[in-house]
Amino acid sequence: MQGDPAQGQKGQAVVMKKAIVIGSGAGGAMMARELQGHFQVTVLEAGGEFQAFSLNMKKLAGLRRTGLFLDERMISLLFPAMRVQKAASGMVLVHGRCTGGTTTLATGSAPRCDQGLKKLGIDLDLEFAELSREITLSTDHRAYWSSLTSSLFDACLRLGFDPAPTAKLVDFSRCTRCGHCVLGCPTGAKWDSRRLLSESIARGATLKTNCQVTRLGIDHNTQTVHTVYTRENGRLQKYSADLVVLAAGGLGTPVVLQHSGISCENTLFVDPVLCVAAPYKGAGQDRHIPMPFLMQRDGYMLSPYMDYLSFFFNKSWRHASGDILSMMIKLSDAGFGASHDKKPEKELTIRDQERLQAGVADCKAILGQMGVAEKDIFLGTINAGHPGGMLPLTSEEAETFHNPRLPQNLYIADATLLPESMGNPPIWTLLALAKRIAKVCTATMA
Repeated sequence: MQGDPAQGQKGQAVVMKKAIVIGSGAGGAMMARELQGHFQVTVLEAGGEFQAFSLNMKKLAGLRRTGLFLDERMISLLFPAMRVQKAASGMVLVHGRCTGGTTTLATGSAPRCDQGLKKLGIDLDLEFAELSREITLSTDHRAYWSSLTSSLFDACLRLGFDPAPTAKLVDFSRCTRCGHCVLGCPTGAKWDSRRLLSESIARGATLKTNCQVTRLGIDHNTQTVHTVYTRENGRLQKYSADLVVLAAGGLGTPVVLQHSGISCENTLFVDPVLCVAAPYKGAGQDRHIPMPFLMQRDGYMLSPYMDYLSFFFNKSWRHASGDILSMMIKLSDAGFGASHDKKPEKELTIRDQERLQAGVADCKAILGQMGVAEKDIFLGTINAGHPGGMLPLTSEEAETFHNPRLPQNLYIADATLLPESMGNPPIWTLLALAKRIAKVCTATMA
């Protein structure tokens, strides 16, 4: 940023407009970083300060035999940053509720996946180039792979699956290969959006945690948001700002909109994950780099991955964590579903199920190449952590990034805007998208 937007001509102080950013994940944190200085930014985060998982994994694994781990929603008792909701169909939906949002629970995988946006005429090349200069992204990490990972890669090559090292937001010189990326990186090697928050705060932004936004007050005469209503430590509070950015996630943002009288579409996608696994003595996959390489298939993606939700809550995963070999299927699902107060609605369509079964067949073939007998293979629990799509961008909004049903000073900056499921980790694309939206907000409202 050139100069100081808070200084007018002849050094006279200029009172900046206020901006409220709701949520501190990839989209919210990037918006806060880009807007601070052009606006006086306040970030409202529903969760508390992120704390990495610190309990003894071996002792917890031993407790599985007691039958105490009955339901995936219990994970928040062990790891408060990770929250689980269950759709009416039983599908497990995971998200982060903490500073940094779901980026703190991600594997650090960051492929560029903006094909759906390109179809609308949205070109983010400039923003991706800016990101590459600001955040380290690496595909040069094969030297850090375990021998098992290399063997899996070779097996996929033999099957013609075209594997490629995953673009990673990880400083591998600091990575200890503990395998706990999704539980909070203990060394800080993995990037998450708390770094953007820190930059924003250093430049004058304010962060309020444990601040749950309940609804937006809208003046229908001026078509603007005049109040942001919150619940903080049991008390109702309210804030006002010139600009409001809603980035509460693909499940949270639609609920806030609906509470505010703004309808969404029933086009929820979630990128369902199913792991196909087998006993494999000494695999040690629980201490390897998760998702070290990717294979893009027709409507789904494959990658090696240790699924801790299945490990703790799925009875089929009774083996020791170090003796399981697991391949992930991440599905690009159809946008049919909704997020609301009572319970998210999400089911797999017939096409989704067909693609999932094709992925299972692929994973069985890969495990077979590793010497695994098909009779020993077991499946994980279908879970998902990339919800979005309930107020998707259209080609008419390719320049404004503003849905006409929104008040003039309200913008969305999360996966709610995505026009289709990526079936891939979305962080890199969401960061670029938020950068562009911040430019639009600055140009039109600062």
